[in-house]
Amino acid sequence: QVQLVESGGGLVQPGGSLRLSCAASGVTFSSYSMRWYRQAPGKERELVAGIKMLIGTTNYADSVKGRFTISRDNAKNTVFLQMNSLTPEDTAVYYCNVLRTMSRQEYWGQGTQVTVSS
Repeated sequence: QVQLVESGGGLVQPGGSLRLSCAASGVTFSSYSMRWYRQAPGKERELVAGIKMLIGTTNYADSVKGRFTISRDNAKNTVFLQMNSLTPEDTAVYYCNVLRTMSRQEYWGQGTQVTVSS
């Protein structure tokens, strides 16, 4: 059973940085992506960034390009999201997601709150 544990959220001032981590356990398949989504109050959940774990290909939402960087540690089945130049519009619950490439089965973490405020 795949379990995802996120960490690193918190309160940060505008212009600041945070680094989120997501550790996956119970992963018995090799071809999958890990992604970060976020959901702000009253808004739909949106894809922020993703990475293909085998080859390292990344993708980003336009709103975070140049500010956020997703990276991975395959040995630990862990993905990171480095978030720089944060703005209040980045305030949301951030969720980690695993997507199996072939079956399209998904797994979700419990979410971590990121609040950008002065």
